[in-house]
Amino acid sequence: MTSTHDILKSVFGFDHFRGVQEDVVDRVMHGQHTLAVMPTGAGKSLCYQLPAIAREGTALVVSPLIALMHDQIRSANAIGLKAASLTSADANREQTVERFKSGELDLLYVAPERATGDAFRRLLSRVNLSLIAIDEAHCVSEWGHDFRPDYRALRPLLDDNADVPRLALTATADRRTRADILTQLGIPEDGLVIAGFDRPNIRYNIRPRDGLAGQLKALLAQQPGSGIIYAPSRDKTERIAEQIAATGRPALPYHAGLEPPVRARNQAAFVESEEMVIAATVAFGMGIDKPDVRFVAHAGIPKSIEAYYQETGRAGRDGDPAEAWLFWGAEDFARARQRIETEVEPDRRAGERDRLNALAALVETPSCRRAILLRHFGEDPPERCGNCDNCLDPPATVDVTEIARKLLSAAFRTEMRFGVGHLADVLAGKDSEKVRSFGHDRLSVFGIANAEELTLIRPVARALIARDALRADAYGGLSFGPGAKPILKGEQQLTIAVPPARRRSSRNRYDGPADPLFDRLRETRRKLAAESGVPPYVVFHDSTLREIATRKPRDLHELSKVQGVGAAKLERYGAAMLEALAEAD
Repeated sequence: MTSTHDILKSVFGFDHFRGVQEDVVDRVMHGQHTLAVMPTGAGKSLCYQLPAIAREGTALVVSPLIALMHDQIRSANAIGLKAASLTSADANREQTVERFKSGELDLLYVAPERATGDAFRRLLSRVNLSLIAIDEAHCVSEWGHDFRPDYRALRPLLDDNADVPRLALTATADRRTRADILTQLGIPEDGLVIAGFDRPNIRYNIRPRDGLAGQLKALLAQQPGSGIIYAPSRDKTERIAEQIAATGRPALPYHAGLEPPVRARNQAAFVESEEMVIAATVAFGMGIDKPDVRFVAHAGIPKSIEAYYQETGRAGRDGDPAEAWLFWGAEDFARARQRIETEVEPDRRAGERDRLNALAALVETPSCRRAILLRHFGEDPPERCGNCDNCLDPPATVDVTEIARKLLSAAFRTEMRFGVGHLADVLAGKDSEKVRSFGHDRLSVFGIANAEELTLIRPVARALIARDALRADAYGGLSFGPGAKPILKGEQQLTIAVPPARRRSSRNRYDGPADPLFDRLRETRRKLAAESGVPPYVVFHDSTLREIATRKPRDLHELSKVQGVGAAKLERYGAAMLEALAEAD
């Protein structure tokens, strides 16, 4: 048997495994069931692709989205693997079944809906499997943020093939979700391998939403690469894409309301571009394997910290510096809490409330964002990471407990029917027709806030809503949530961060000096990608091009020593790269 290290170099072009990759691969090679929790960009796909080559038979990969399968197949074929999928979008299904039965394939990708069907299980009984990989394994858990019932039906298929090593992979699973995955997929507790959740190349930035169009414009001015902007509605994705396109930057929307051919074209254009911005609902992202996304921005809050981690994790998968931005408003939390109470099954509401409260703590903290993220996933990080907004530019903090009590009292005295604007007018002692018409000028809270306190009313209201001390109804009226009583009784203090003015910075980008040779190699890569009908990153990552530009290999043998240049890519693209180097001399 060829050693895994030999395969790593000859097929994938790498001298060494990264992180826990070798531990996971060794377990699969020894036939052991495994759950690997690895951050996005840590090389999860290699953990089943390499054993698929080294072990006899075909690896079955269960994956949730057709687009994700096709993207991974394209990357696998580029390094010389024989990969295919059986989906409703594939016209060659009969041919694929024959290749599968004959043992010709290294990898077969299927959706959980197909994998759990009786006909497919009968097909598996006639095939030699090298392993079964379950990608995005958090979908199997009801505690996960992206639960898919079809994943929970995979156990009979796994038990039919009890001697075949099963490998579950996810980037997003807290302690409770991990335990549930192990149980549901029949993986022993000692089969858990955790790589850690930190993505040190991602800089986290969180701001209250204040003129979103201007905030996005400032962000894009310092972000020349491709990026994803998540918006909470279809209409907002359209508006954001139009606003960005009007500046001359290529931009497209993506949401479920678009016709399928339009969605497919927009996604393909984004995947193939090195500078496009796509404005999308959260349905977008799991279906792509694009490593050179330079930023992810949220125009509203995600569903949970788990969702935030997964969505921001789509930036910087190539290891280069990337940025994550979140612009939030109190109304985001109000809508989220209303959704929990009206749309979520009663037995899941407590868990959803806990997730939302954890997210509120993240957006409001004056301390390190990364530390809060990592603690949420059970890690013990340093107090400061040095690569988030609060670490780089610590905000001032202010104790607003007394202002909060005044605002809560005003909400109570006005019978919890009015929004923050009217409550501010009452606290300010404003002599307006509306205030007089309701008799609020005769209340004890009329005029009790001073000028300094009034400047903080809206940030305080935002903090109280995020913490569920205030709740906004469909008409904007503010009423008490469960967090109000401890503040009113003096049992809990409220401190908020005052965000500093945003500084222009380009530290998020690869900041090496301009390199004409690197630019020439990128242009060569674009041409090769166009000829092959694949995105540029499938040819080579930027990190590989930088190493080529630095080492300036003189022949194919020297080029083969560059990280990321395996045998198939060397044969397919090596001569063109060497020609580009020669022309630059």
